[in-house]
Amino acid sequence: QVQLVESGGGSVQAGGSLALSCAVSGDIVNRCGMGWYRQAPGQEREWVSTIKSSGATDWAASVKGRFTISQDNAKKTLYLQMNSLKTEDTAVYYCAALTLQFRAYVVECLPGYWGQGTQVTVSS
Repeated sequence: QVQLVESGGGSVQAGGSLALSCAVSGDIVNRCGMGWYRQAPGQEREWVSTIKSSGATDWAASVKGRFTISQDNAKKTLYLQMNSLKTEDTAVYYCAALTLQFRAYVVECLPGYWGQGTQVTVSS
């Protein structure tokens, strides 16, 4: 059984830093990467950052230069270091295991498993 458990959320003032972790257990078939997503109140869940199995990383424009994604394969843990936090970063942050999935006859690397989420609150 696959489980993703986030930790490290909390409250911080604007300009501060937080580090999130996501512990992964269980075997993930066709895994192609890991990612972080977030959902602010009243908004849809949005992509934050991903790290592919190749090691390639990518970030949303809104967090580029401030957030860093990394992973420790031996510890089966995903990390998100968040610096220079802004009030608009306030959201529930979710980690996701990405798997290869068929979409309209094309294979894509998409979220296949989700964690329960951890709250990040940035105050001014």
